[in-house]
Amino acid sequence: MAPLTILVASYTDSIYTLSFDPAPSTGSPTLSLLTRTPVGHHPSWIMSHPSDKSLVFTALEQADGEIVAIKYGSGGIVEGGEVVARANSGGADPCTLLVTEDELIIGNYSSGTIATLPISTSAPYILSPNPWTLSMPFEHVGRNKARQSSSHPHQTIFNPLNQKENELLVPDLGGDKIWRLTKRSDGKWAICGHVNFEAGGGPRHVAARGTTLYTLLELTSELAAHTFLPLPASPTPLTSLPTLFAPLPEPNNMFAAEILLPEPNASFPGTFIYTSNRNDPNPGGDTIAIFSLAAGEGQPELVNEVRTGLKHVRGMEFGGDDDKYLIVGGVEDGGVKIFERVDGGKGLEEIAKLGAEVVGCPTGFLWY
Repeated sequence: MAPLTILVASYTDSIYTLSFDPAPSTGSPTLSLLTRTPVGHHPSWIMSHPSDKSLVFTALEQADGEIVAIKYGSGGIVEGGEVVARANSGGADPCTLLVTEDELIIGNYSSGTIATLPISTSAPYILSPNPWTLSMPFEHVGRNKARQSSSHPHQTIFNPLNQKENELLVPDLGGDKIWRLTKRSDGKWAICGHVNFEAGGGPRHVAARGTTLYTLLELTSELAAHTFLPLPASPTPLTSLPTLFAPLPEPNNMFAAEILLPEPNASFPGTFIYTSNRNDPNPGGDTIAIFSLAAGEGQPELVNEVRTGLKHVRGMEFGGDDDKYLIVGGVEDGGVKIFERVDGGKGLEEIAKLGAEVVGCPTGFLWY
């Protein structure tokens, strides 16, 4: 297998370009830094265009939020990128973005807004300097007053269970809701429903399978499952369980961060959900929790915890043939590590790493 290229978002001023060789001619798998592309303050989220992977967008997580378009090489060895466009994000601290063929959909965490920008795969790439914005409703200060004093959109993602039309889901950590949006006749997004969660949960990210939506609750470190049918049907709660075998007594400083649900394949026919936990005081570092769906979509079972040796695991992403490899980053210490799925996907084994002195404060990943 040829070496794989991975782009790394971060809480620095740069996007890193890494090369991962899972099968070098001699020795163990290797992970190396090719270069870094300076783009601005805290490019924490990264996503490529669906029909042109060489066009990559990132969000600068700062008070005057900004979107940056970066053009990378389209063949051979991909190293540094070139910044080709910039635009206002329509709010403060954009922490998520969704890239469609002709539109960016942005979640601005601190200002409680989503925004859209028209885009193209050719210059000028971002077609308007003025984003359209929509403020998320906010009813009252939540149980976690430090984190829930206003709306905080934390992800913009299309409903993977609705194949007939594009329904946008926006987990709102501040409002303890997932907002459901569809497009109006004028092409603008409008709220048409929501999912409620227990006070203080803080929905952060979602994944889905069959007719079930899985939501990672950041503030209580829980995985919630709902039966999730197309609108106008209301979701039905199924279960909620901790992302840790032995949760710490409250109050504590641990938070769940990412949820991944790779498609079953020939190498990994079983279905597993992987979630990351942050700020574990254990000297072995933060954990990745692995849930099995062997008992059914609505009955996730925590079957394994893998110590990463990393501190503040925020982002992780599967890649390689059959999603065999998982890259994980420690924002506060440990750098970047690559794990290989073992035991049919029930386990993870570390196979390569780069220290924090090489890759600083990694927050997200894109297998190029």
